[in-house]
Amino acid sequence: MTNHTLSIGCFRYDTTRALFDESASVDGSTVTMETAATLPEIFERLIRGNEFDIAELGLTFYLRLLETGLPYVALPIFPNRVFRHSCIFVNTHSGITHPAALTGRTIGEFGTYGQDSGVWAKGILTDEYGFEPEQNRWVIGGLESPTPPFDFIPHPHPADLEVTAAPEGTTLSAMLDAGEIDALFSANVPQCVLDGSPNVARLFPDFEPLERDYHQRTAIFPIMHTIVVRRDLLHERPGLAQDVYRVFSQAKDAAAEYYRRNRRLYEVQTMVPWMNALVERNGEQFGDNWWPYGISANRTALDAYLRYHFEQGLSSRRWRIEDVFAPELLDS
Repeated sequence: MTNHTLSIGCFRYDTTRALFDESASVDGSTVTMETAATLPEIFERLIRGNEFDIAELGLTFYLRLLETGLPYVALPIFPNRVFRHSCIFVNTHSGITHPAALTGRTIGEFGTYGQDSGVWAKGILTDEYGFEPEQNRWVIGGLESPTPPFDFIPHPHPADLEVTAAPEGTTLSAMLDAGEIDALFSANVPQCVLDGSPNVARLFPDFEPLERDYHQRTAIFPIMHTIVVRRDLLHERPGLAQDVYRVFSQAKDAAAEYYRRNRRLYEVQTMVPWMNALVERNGEQFGDNWWPYGISANRTALDAYLRYHFEQGLSSRRWRIEDVFAPELLDS
């Protein structure tokens, strides 16, 4: 059997740990695993230099590049997913205490208008509370260090939407703390929040019950990122898509089994008090397969994201799932 080499770029999660420690592997391949300090670094290396054969990529980054041509195709593997009621932060002096009060405000977003977390947050606020993003002003910049909008992806948005770059030398975290923006949609918790600033709070302080209720009503567990593979490799190596799907699923299942097995020990391998109670509560709500890969188990969430992406002016067309993922895995 020919031994191939594959480079895989992704973050080190519970869902990918077995790939990094080589307890899960792609058949007939020598795999080199690479990561970076931040996820945008992985995305940029993939997009600018085609550095990886297989890589993690944010859904919006992938969809934007489908419009212009991308030598990669997505597999229905989702290593990063997060409920997003918790990602909306407000300046406490802005008077924003409920979603309707966001109307007409200046809101920050990291890197681009419509980062994956922002797509979900805007979509959920629109569906659940009547939010209209076009009624706001949007400021794009770096969260904790001054950074211009990402220059390695297109920046589509509705023509009548006011989107500007943050002033040079400023950060969104500092602007929120100072009241220079009223709110922030952020995938990461701003440092001012971690430092306990009295000037910043979440729009939904008690977000867990809201997110659990949202999941129970909609069956949606928001998906942030997917895994993409070079198109030419899929043509050259029949069966590679299925094998990559298998190995990522194997790695994710190994992590899930770790939590199942350690219920017996009250999850003592973690430093989080009451982790055992959380695992048991999640098991009651999500069942055994709480982090599914594949199309069938994620169709509702994927359809919602593709709809949001189009409604928010980030896609020129309403993508279908069949347009987005490798045909070999559409029945997964």
